[in-house]
This record gives sequence, C-alpha cells and structure tokens, in this order.
Amino acid sequence: MVDAVVSLVVERVGDYLIKEAAFLQGVRGEVESLKKDLEWMLCFMKDAEDKQVDNPLIRQWVSDIREIAYGCEDVLDDFMVKVHDGKTSNVLKVEEGETSKRRQGVFTSIKKCSYIFASHMGCNLCIKCKEKASLYRIGKEIEALKKRLKAVSDRCGMYGLEDINKRWEASKALREFKEVRRTSSFAFEENVIGCKDDIRMLLGQLLCNERQHCIISIWGTGGLGKTTLAKKLYHHDKVKNKFQHCAWVCVSQDFNVEDLLRRIISSFNFNHTKKLEKIVEEALNRNPNESLEMEKMKEEALKRYIHESLRGSSYLVVIDDVWGKNAWGRLVEAFPKNEHGSRIIITTRNKNVADCADYVHSLPFLTEEESWRLFYSKTYGKANETKEMEKLGKEMLQKCGGLPLAIVLLGGLLSKKSAEEWRLVHDHMWQHLNRDSDNHINYLLSLSFNDLPYQMKLCFLYLGQFPEDFEIPVMKLIHLLVAEGFIPRNREIMEDTAYYYVNELFQRSLIQKDKTQRGRILTCRIHDLLRNLAIEKAEELNLFHIYEVDGAATSSSKTRRQAVYLGTGNSFQLQQSNLMRSFLFFNIKHRGAREDLSRLCCSFRLLRVLNLSNIAVKEIPQEIGYFCIDKLKNLQTLKSIPVETWIKTNPERLVNLRELHISGLGGKISQFSLDSIAKLRSLRILRVYTSSREIHSLKPLSKCQNLVELTLSGRIEKIPEEMPEIFPNLEFLELYSSGVVDDPMPTLEKLPNLAVLNLGFDCYCGTKLICSKGGFPRLEILAIHGSHLEELQVAEGGMPELRSFIKSYATIDFRIPERLETLPPPSNWEYVSSVLKQN
Repeated sequence: MVDAVVSLVVERVGDYLIKEAAFLQGVRGEVESLKKDLEWMLCFMKDAEDKQVDNPLIRQWVSDIREIAYGCEDVLDDFMVKVHDGKTSNVLKVEEGETSKRRQGVFTSIKKCSYIFASHMGCNLCIKCKEKASLYRIGKEIEALKKRLKAVSDRCGMYGLEDINKRWEASKALREFKEVRRTSSFAFEENVIGCKDDIRMLLGQLLCNERQHCIISIWGTGGLGKTTLAKKLYHHDKVKNKFQHCAWVCVSQDFNVEDLLRRIISSFNFNHTKKLEKIVEEALNRNPNESLEMEKMKEEALKRYIHESLRGSSYLVVIDDVWGKNAWGRLVEAFPKNEHGSRIIITTRNKNVADCADYVHSLPFLTEEESWRLFYSKTYGKANETKEMEKLGKEMLQKCGGLPLAIVLLGGLLSKKSAEEWRLVHDHMWQHLNRDSDNHINYLLSLSFNDLPYQMKLCFLYLGQFPEDFEIPVMKLIHLLVAEGFIPRNREIMEDTAYYYVNELFQRSLIQKDKTQRGRILTCRIHDLLRNLAIEKAEELNLFHIYEVDGAATSSSKTRRQAVYLGTGNSFQLQQSNLMRSFLFFNIKHRGAREDLSRLCCSFRLLRVLNLSNIAVKEIPQEIGYFCIDKLKNLQTLKSIPVETWIKTNPERLVNLRELHISGLGGKISQFSLDSIAKLRSLRILRVYTSSREIHSLKPLSKCQNLVELTLSGRIEKIPEEMPEIFPNLEFLELYSSGVVDDPMPTLEKLPNLAVLNLGFDCYCGTKLICSKGGFPRLEILAIHGSHLEELQVAEGGMPELRSFIKSYATIDFRIPERLETLPPPSNWEYVSSVLKQN
C-alpha cells in the first residue's frame, strides 16, 4: 500500500526535474540521487505489503520510508512555491544584461539587480542572492533526507529484513497486474442472481390491490444485496406504472433529517403550486421563525410539505440504509397513511428497525449453486476454463460464505488472471484464512485492493473522503484526481486516463455505477464496507483525514488532505498544517464560511485542491484570486469564469480547452461575443450565461466542430435556419432567456444527433410548439418550461426515440400528446436537478 505513495512521489520528482530544470540546476544532482534511492527502495518494498500486519519491524520500516517520501515532496513543493512567488513578483525585476555563473552548485550574482527587497530575516537581498539562499537550503534538506534514507537502509540489514523477497516470493504474482484495455458495457445489470424468489414475493406486496398504506423492510447484513434488490424493484416497469409519485433517498449512519427531507422532496419532483405555498404559510403562522425558501425551511414545515403533496396520491418511497430507529421515526411522520395503495420500502441491517415495518423480508445468503453462477459471471466464464480452475474457484467460494459482495470482488480479482495465478491466489487465501475465521470478508476486500496498480490504489483510497452513500459525480472525481497529481502524464489526455481508472474500479466491483448517460458513467457510489476499508488504509498512509464540523474529529499537524462535512454551525476550526495539499467541503452551511475560507487561503501555501462546490458561500474570497489564464496552454476545463476576465483572455492560446463555462452581468457583458469562442477548436462543452444580453449570432460556433453540449442564457429571438449546419455533432442543448418569437421546433428538430433538449425559462414567447413527422430522430430527453405555452404537438413519427419528458415548473399546464403523458421524468440525467433548481 505504501508503494502507492512512494511511487507517486518518485513520479512527481521526475516531473520537477523535467519541468523545473532551470530552477533546480544548482541541486539537480542531489535531487536525481534522492530519486534513484527512492526507486531502489520502492523495488525492495513492493512485496512487503502483506507482511506489515504480521511483522512490526516491516511495518515500522515501511512507515519510515513513507515519511521520507513525504518529506521529499514537501521540500520540493515548498521550494517551487517560493521560486514562483519571486518569479511573478513585480519587485523582482532584474536589469537587462545581467549574467550569472555557477559556483559550487549555486548561483552567484555578478551584476547588481535594479530592485531589491527585504527578506523575512530583515536584510536586503537581490533576486540572485535569494535564489542562492533557497538553493543552499534545499541542498541541505535533501542531504538530510538522504541520510535518513541511508539509516533506514542500514536497519534493513541490521534486523535481518534483506531476505524478505525470497521468503515471500509466492505472493509476488498476486500483486502483478497487466493493464489490458477492454471494451466495457455500462448497461444496468438486469439479472440479479439469487433474487428471483425475493423479487416475486416483494412485487406481490407492492402490486397487490390492497389500498391500505404499507411499510416493507428488507433486512440483512452488509454486502448481502439489499440496495441492489431495492433498485431492481424501484425500476420495475409495473411498479413505475402503478404509483403516481416515486422517490429514493439514502440515510446512512451520519444523517441530517432536514437534509434528508429536502432530498426526498427533490426526488419526488413535486410541482410547486399556490396551494402548497398556502399550506406552508399556515405552518409559518404557528412558527414565525420558519421560512418559505426550501433551503431554509425547518423540519416540521418540510414534513408538512411532503405530507400535503402526497395526501391524495399513490406513492412509493425507498429509504435506503436506515441504521437506527431514531432516524426512521423522524422520517416516517412525513408520509401520509392514505388509502391509495402507497408503499414505503426501507433497507436496513438493524433488526429492530426492520421490525417496525408492516412486512419484514429477511434477505438470505446465496446458496452454493447461486454463488457459483454469480462467481462464473464475474469471471466472464474463466471459472470453468479448466477442471483445475473450476475446483479452485469452488474452494475459494467457500470462504465467501454466500455473501454477494465478497463473491463479486473475488470474481473481479480473478477475471484477468491466468490458471497459475488462480493457484497462487487460492494458496494465499488458505494461508491467511481458516474455516472458522470471522475476518473472511475484510480479507477479501483487502485482497481486491492489494491487486490494484499503485495509481488505482490512490484513486480508490481517495473515494473514502466522500460521505457515506454519497452520489459521486464522476467528472468531478476525475478533475480532483488530476489536480491532486494522481494521474500520470503520458501521451493520452489525463482526464481520459482517469476515466479509465474509474471504469476499471467498476469492472473490479470496487465501486458501483449509479447513473449513466449515452454509454458513460455519470455518477458512482462506494459500498460502505469498501469505504471503511479506504478510510482505514488512507489513515495508515496519512493520506487524508475526515473533519466533521458538528461532531468529533481528529487530525495531526502532518495532515495532508482533509474532507470537511456535515456542518451547520457558525464556524469551523480547521487543522493548521503547512503541509496541507487539499480541502474537500461537503454540505457546509453557515454564515462565517467566507471568513473561514479567507483564513484558510492565507494559511496553506502548498494547497493544490480547494473544492468549494458543496459549500454555501456567495462569493470567492479575494485571497484565492484568478490566474493569468491564457498562459495555461494545457488547460482543458474552465468553469465559472467571469465575462470581465474572459474578454481579457487570448483564447488562441487555449488550444486544448474542452469545456468552458462563462457567466456575467453588468456593463462588461456588452463587450462579449461568440467570436472569441470560435478560436477554441477543441471545445466540446460550452455554457454561456449572459442573462438578458442579446447573443447576436451563433455562426462563429460553426468553427467548433467538436461541440457536443451547449447551454446559452441570453436573447436570441430567432433560431437561425442553418442551425443543423452550425452544430452537426450537437447532442445536448439548453436555452434560457432566449425570447424566441417563432416556433423553434422546425429548425431544432433537424439537428441530427440531438439527444437532450431543455427549453428553459423565458426561452419561447409563443403558445404552441409543433414537431413534424420524422423530427428529432435521436431525441431521448425533453424538458420544457411552459411559461406561455398552451400546447405541444408531436406528429406521428416525430421524436421516435423519446423516453423521458418533464414539464419544468410550468406555470400553465399546457396540453401534450397522450404518448408523452406516460413517459417518466428523466431518472439518470445528470443535469435535471440543476435545471430544476435554476428554474
């Protein structure tokens, strides 16, 4: 496991030697020597992972190497921050013609600089003198690290650890991994093995004609497949057709009731009406401290909102992963006990919670035959390639005890291994486990983790920072992994490499895909047992720590990454560590957030990642600031850039930009046009938010032939007839505040590849939309905000692929074809929730 950290540091040192050669000239030899020493140590320690638990000497030895690797990274990062601070400072200007020469490995200034500045020690130093001092200091620090590394190496022989590889040669093949790319299917798993009887029995409870409200619990141990079974039921066609309203929400151990109630409301996708407003206002009369804003509504008002919205309807709600009776007791009050055949499903591993239901379904372990079928499918048929492999597979299955999670992990581990490697895994399992061991599952989880290459190990461990049952956006995860430096630089685009790693984790059953779109994983989750494993191993590596604002949290001055979540207090006290590399914030809502961030930004100079997307702060502190963006020629994603910054940017330099989000209000917006976008030939995703500002012409975007997703918020008034020629590859289109007078459908329906269309707020001023026969040949999802609309007509043969339709907060209930009335709202479209919130 530690090899992942050391390998990462070795790779980063190599990057520094290439990219920062000019600044490291004085100490290049020392840095290269340290890198070589770490590489030798890495070769020696790669096979030490399995011995750490059993051998305290090995455990300490590996820990010492990890700390030296971290120290190497800290020295170089700190040096580069100081160098680049000086490089970009206006006071560090040097006269033309200044020369320098090397003397004993450091620079010495020959000609006096035209500007001098005060150092932290109070003396006046020129830029070359400061470089000399910095190089001298880094040289001494590297020398100290090399001495520490030599001492660790000497201890290896002193305590008889040098023959470790010979004694553990059998385990070596277990950790070797050949990265073979394979075309993967992202379709949802249709055949849930071992659940036929369970599905039949539970469908009977859901679809029966009994009008009385009923609560159903699915009970079983962790990893048994409770959530998988509930999802199978939830997405069943007959179930979807029976209930008027359906919702899904996860509870988990750490929960906030008000947050859960808001997520239930969001999942139900209620149509907000004046009637509901009146009901909430009645609640406010009894409690004047309540608010009408959903984000500010208190628990009782939220419960009343749900109760009144569902009172006259049949509904199905799945409440997944309920841990305690307290959580369940506070949630159940929100659901009316009506006579419309409504059903509530809860999944839990707590028998006391399960017994609160009207019908308790105990989920059994898989039988021997079911276990073999699941194992066979996860090895992609390898399990019976030979008689020996079949025998080994059945013997290893005995250790899984019929637990589906353990079986899919073992199958994923063996799916790419040879017959010889199957024998090694089998022998390794028998060496570490006996038939009476209670630790089989933890061992199998660790076995799957240890089989990962080091980059994937870091990616998996990083997932532990996300809260329990959190729906993780894959693109955000990819951006975080790239920013952290966990993705190697090679000929491929780093985002594509990161997505391949995420896909591999899914193939090995270490993560679960949640939502997909057009063949790609949009969001994923990690099972809580695997999350616990990630947290445990990450803490051993000092990779990250979790800080709970409203709860207890522990961290040290050596903390390098911190995840902060579950906070509604007035302030949070973050660990002051000058080694901090990243902060991830989740659901932080309090008044002092901006001040805390300002303090944070001044305290952590080595910070690489600051994720604020889940924190309630209205403006970014000025301490964060903005870069001189057009110098970042390798930049691929640029979001939330103000228009006043964009108009000062030279887009011709952003040759690799693939995603751009621009927003702006006020006078500067008049200087913006799409002509600047036309120079971004690699652009695939564009979102422009200009409020009511007129967008004069879309023609400049015809030069962006790779554009597949487009969001425009601004006045267009008339959709150009040449739209299909401008956007031949467009798959996703959102329009807001367009003020279009004529029906846009005759033009938009000719876009050959359009799959998702959202006509948002104030997009169309007319009263009728008409789609002709054959129009929108590939459209799958349609969302319309009907502010003025009275009717949507779709001719027979129009929108042949449409599978989801939604009226986005329509103020008038416009008429639609009967076929569209039966279509469900999009359940796996990543933009739906944000679209609804914006409207």
